[in-house]
Amino acid sequence: MEMKEFVYLITLAEEKNISKAAERLYMAQSSLSQFLQQFEAELGVKLFVRTSKGIRTTYSGECFIDHAREMLLEYQRAKNELWDNENLTAGKVIFGISSFRGLRLLPKILKSFNEKYPKVKVEVVEQHSMRLEELLLDGQIDLAVVAMPTVKLKNEVSKLKSDEILIVANKDHPLMKYAHHIDGTSNYWVGLEDTVQYDFVLSGYDTILGSFGRDMFRKKKMKYHSENENISAAMAVSMAREGIGLAFTYQSCAERYDNIEYLRIGKEGQFLNLGIGYPSNEYHSKGAKELEKVVREIYQNN
Repeated sequence: MEMKEFVYLITLAEEKNISKAAERLYMAQSSLSQFLQQFEAELGVKLFVRTSKGIRTTYSGECFIDHAREMLLEYQRAKNELWDNENLTAGKVIFGISSFRGLRLLPKILKSFNEKYPKVKVEVVEQHSMRLEELLLDGQIDLAVVAMPTVKLKNEVSKLKSDEILIVANKDHPLMKYAHHIDGTSNYWVGLEDTVQYDFVLSGYDTILGSFGRDMFRKKKMKYHSENENISAAMAVSMAREGIGLAFTYQSCAERYDNIEYLRIGKEGQFLNLGIGYPSNEYHSKGAKELEKVVREIYQNN
């Protein structure tokens, strides 16, 4: 059995659909279906049950795929140790970061790391913070930038920096009449209570910005209004920039535009911590540790 076949089986189990799994693996659906039939025939055991909506693992299949995951992890550890022995003259690091957060800083991180270790490849996985936690727990990525406090990770997360959550508004938005100057700066703050009369463009409940924003209203027992509640963070900012509602963003992701204002929420502001997360109780490669140093350097200078 080849390692790639483990990947096929794990992907099938995760996608629960042969067509979606084939698309993710960049292979023909017929080829993946044929592989599964032949593999089950060789084992003499059904790993998956076909349903009206796709496929699901049998109990035996679930046990087998759990072992496949462990073998892949051991294989990855072995490769990491070999790469370390080569003093980072080869190898790969799988790095997780949200698409929105990475939009501004990821290119700088990759450029800086490549200048230091040109033969070590960085594979980027773009997912929201909660999903990145799951991938770290499964050992599918080597490190990631995640929001703190983490939901599922208990250890192996250290603080990267404190990031402020801001409201994005067009400069001509009526909310601006409630804006107050932050002492000694050209920036503004606004009370959360002043925003409830206006429409928000929100990210999904399973994102940090989406859940954090809703929690702020809930804690103050305020009702917000939103016609769009499952918009990506980047799209929400673009809509707010054109005056189509208000949005939330991070200070570290705030790009300067002539027609946009980033407003502190309340006089003291609203903050959350970002962290660097590793797989729990797993071997941490030298390449991952060196990439962490670059990430910290870029964020510190941002």
